Amino acid sequence: MALFGTNGVRGIANEYITPELAVNLARCLGTYMGSKGTVAIGCDTRISGQMLKSAAIAGALSTGLSVIDVGIVPTPSILYYVRDFADAGIIVTASHNPRQYNGIKFIAGDGSEFSRDAEKDIEKIYHSGEYSIVSWEKTGSFRIDSGVNEYYIRNIIKSVNAEAIRNCKFKVVADTGCGAGSLTLPFLLRELGCQVLTLEAQLDGTFPWRNPEPLPEALTELTNLVKMTGADLGVAQDGDADRVVFVDENGQFVNDDVLLAMIAKYMVKHEKGPLVTPVSSSQRMVDVAEEEGVELYWTAVGSINVVRKMMEVNAVFGGEGNGGLIFPKHQYCRDGAMGCAKVLEILAGGKKLSDLEKSVPHYFNEKTKVPAKNAHAIMEIVKNEASGLGHKMDTSDGVKIWYKDGWVLMRPSGTEPIFRIFAEAKNQERAEELLQEGLDMIIRAEKSSRLANKLSPS
Repeated sequence: MALFGTNGVRGIANEYITPELAVNLARCLGTYMGSKGTVAIGCDTRISGQMLKSAAIAGALSTGLSVIDVGIVPTPSILYYVRDFADAGIIVTASHNPRQYNGIKFIAGDGSEFSRDAEKDIEKIYHSGEYSIVSWEKTGSFRIDSGVNEYYIRNIIKSVNAEAIRNCKFKVVADTGCGAGSLTLPFLLRELGCQVLTLEAQLDGTFPWRNPEPLPEALTELTNLVKMTGADLGVAQDGDADRVVFVDENGQFVNDDVLLAMIAKYMVKHEKGPLVTPVSSSQRMVDVAEEEGVELYWTAVGSINVVRKMMEVNAVFGGEGNGGLIFPKHQYCRDGAMGCAKVLEILAGGKKLSDLEKSVPHYFNEKTKVPAKNAHAIMEIVKNEASGLGHKMDTSDGVKIWYKDGWVLMRPSGTEPIFRIFAEAKNQERAEELLQEGLDMIIRAEKSSRLANKLSPS
């Protein structure tokens, strides 16, 4: 059985993601590393985080690894730290997933998330149950480093035009959602000379006001405060702060795909080179790449897939249409705080955020999700139906059907027992129509799968 989903190992805390699992996954890492080296281990603010982090520390020490406990950190913060000071890392987080979830992600020595091949190696060790447990005198050393977030902030500032940002004295409303970004984003903004108003900047792993995913409907306080205070923009992060979304100066949510294309356009104007994005991203990325004369590469959904392709083709920018922005000159991972700093750098050029939104082609996007079991069986039925429609089709991750006036993508989530459906078209009515077509295909496939199970001999 596969352990890893789209982004790490995730599930309900203390049901699937248990201390026992955390211990054994850390033992897998120690075994994979030959019981040699240093591993940094941290967590986000989820209330199960300290429990699971402690278990992971114990597992790593038992295999002879030296452990650095970095405390509560955003995912991009620990990745940056591992690149410079450790041989590997573990972050205990479920990123944007609801309160009850937690997860475990492995970090490679270069500061990127583990590759798919490395994940498979970890799975083999886990299923074998054969861990390299060392004798008592060879157990690893342990220390705490509380300066990880400060180091991360300093290096973001070095990666942007901080002087230009400071000269603008932006007013920014920051909603860190009680997540790990509460320890970094407000402080970064102040260091960049911004007047900062914070929402939900206290550390609270129950996420009392909104779920960790910064969806538009969960950001009403942010949008209202931007309008009330005359702020230049509002910014919100998910639980582990690797993603970022924005509200413009009018209090309007900036579409995630618009944000991705907008920053892509800025990046390739300053440095020509390839762009990388998953199949769930907008046609806007195609338009930007064609307009700027650069290559665009598609990948399966998941930042790991995007990052590995970016490394392969030496991309200048990449990311996902969910606020996951990757700036390779800074580091190879989704980085919410870096994304915010880069947007401020762009705004320092003199335009407002609402003006920048208009700089990329306009499309209408719709997305939804539906609970579903037996994802593999359902996906095969959808592929069979879609192949008979006579349209261009991409099956690298789920099923994406290209129409002349839009597209629809249906794919099983790698982190939750659901199907995600995305649609895009040049007008709202067609986007809604394509979304409904995708939803209907999933529903029909789910019914067919249930019927097949009933009819199959027991």
